[in-house]
Amino acid sequence: MQNYKATERDTLFVMQELFDMEAHYQQLGFEDATEDLMKAIYSEAAKFAENVLAPINAIGDEEGCKFDDGVVTTPTGFKEAYHQYVEGGWPSMAQPVEFGGQGLPYSLATSMAEWFSGANHSWAMYPGLSQGCMETLKAHGTKEQQDIYLSKLIEGSWTGTMCLTEPHCGSDLGMLKCKAEPNDDGSYSLTGTKIFISAGEHDMSDNIVHIVIARLPDAPAGTKGISLFVVPKFNVDAQGNIVDRNNVKCGSIEHKMGIKGSATCVMNFDGAKGFMVGQPNRGLACMFTFMNIARIGTGMEGLSATEAAYQGALAYAKDRLQFRSLTGKKNPEGPADPIIVHPDVRRMLLTQKSLAEGKRALAVYCMKMVDTTLYSSDDAAKQLAESKLALLTPIVKAFLTETAQEATSYGMQVYGGHGYIKEWGMEQLARDTRICTMYEGTTGIQAIDLLARKVMGSNGELLRVFVTEIKEYCANIRGKSQFNAWANAIDSHVDEWVQITNDIGVAAQSNPEELGAAAVDYLMYSGYVSVGYFWLQMAVNAQQKLDAGTTEVDFYQAKLMTAKFYFDRMLSRTRSLVSAIHSGSDNLMQMDEALFSAGK
Repeated sequence: MQNYKATERDTLFVMQELFDMEAHYQQLGFEDATEDLMKAIYSEAAKFAENVLAPINAIGDEEGCKFDDGVVTTPTGFKEAYHQYVEGGWPSMAQPVEFGGQGLPYSLATSMAEWFSGANHSWAMYPGLSQGCMETLKAHGTKEQQDIYLSKLIEGSWTGTMCLTEPHCGSDLGMLKCKAEPNDDGSYSLTGTKIFISAGEHDMSDNIVHIVIARLPDAPAGTKGISLFVVPKFNVDAQGNIVDRNNVKCGSIEHKMGIKGSATCVMNFDGAKGFMVGQPNRGLACMFTFMNIARIGTGMEGLSATEAAYQGALAYAKDRLQFRSLTGKKNPEGPADPIIVHPDVRRMLLTQKSLAEGKRALAVYCMKMVDTTLYSSDDAAKQLAESKLALLTPIVKAFLTETAQEATSYGMQVYGGHGYIKEWGMEQLARDTRICTMYEGTTGIQAIDLLARKVMGSNGELLRVFVTEIKEYCANIRGKSQFNAWANAIDSHVDEWVQITNDIGVAAQSNPEELGAAAVDYLMYSGYVSVGYFWLQMAVNAQQKLDAGTTEVDFYQAKLMTAKFYFDRMLSRTRSLVSAIHSGSDNLMQMDEALFSAGK
């Protein structure tokens, strides 16, 4: 099995050379967040990912979690790794100093989440859920709730979850039945069943803080009647000391295709004591704080798997000898040439590489926008960042995970038959990553959110904001570099992006089904163009470094060649997407339901 390596150099390239995050941090008041500090933190994070998490990845897949009458035991090494994570101070990095945090920027902490997930997707699920729990309580919790829960979550002795869906409602949260009855002391008694709760029960922390949506007795129907509650596994006093067990219990854990070391739980609330977060019947709006963070986190998991699959496939392609090159022997001393000489293997490797590096740039760009929304005192800058995030968050979640399916499939394919064998780790990557297109809202739901809610719902304003940035960049470099053809390609694509949006909007006026029919293809088109924009920036940056006489010639030459592959082969995928969008909804909706089973 190929050993996972954290992408320290490439992440620093994106953080510093592409986005100048040190200057960004200084502008936001983080004087200590220098490039030297960044490098020091990255070095330690890389060691943790490579030396602690990666070695127990296969163990987690082999053993899975064990369930015994409500008690969940995590795989060998998981609990110990989590304790090392806590001792290293990782949970507290981007949290407020007043609650025991280190007060560092969100993007600095989140950029390393790629490595933890790439080294061990299942393990990374546990602390990953806690981050959203903290952000929700920071944004919407009372001072008392923050005093009780935040310091424990930040130090890592407690972990958090998000309890949304129920057996009958899936992603249609307006159908939820979990009820919350008010108690005389201001608390609430929650009763109901939640499913698919990642890290809902485990043996890694002293307490688990559940963020739960439920209905009050007099709540209106649908999503307008949802309230938000904090429900701990163990009840605590005002000082945060554990008092007794709450009436919330794990009923079972799921037997899954992948991420077997992550406990996916059925959680039963039987009069469990909870406390309202935010205002009555406004819970879904509060929950979006958690959900939006989770969506970016899920996108990062897609990035992590793409990079891990590429690393494994590349190592194997350099080592595996099969056949001779079509242009003559490249390994005359051996019985065959390494398979990296074959064009089709290179097609798969460059697809993985161009996606991994392009998606990393898109993800970090969004993290930079999150920083601005959280820390900037400039209201105009915050509003602009919020607009860009609103557009890009569903793209990050769906595009990064959908393309991860292709990348992990190629990871197996490069290995040939060995890719199907467990010991190489490629099939585990494919299984683990498959869930990413489903949770936190499927690709179809993200696509409707992007097209109907964000783009059409803003009358195109959110799209205009990002398109304006792209067109300004293309105009600024036109005539100043050898990348005019690529700049023109991106420029024409964003014009087409706007035109496609208008076409769909016109069609939807007479037939609303046109929105649903076009949505996923529209999202994927948006993803390829957005990543292309960042590949253009990376190519320009790489050429500037080469022109300045860098000593890292190979690193920057690789950037240019990978950019060429992206523009020649990946961006052209938009052609089929445009054709599908313009084909309309009739080819989907005209066939009668009964005809689907004709001939069966």
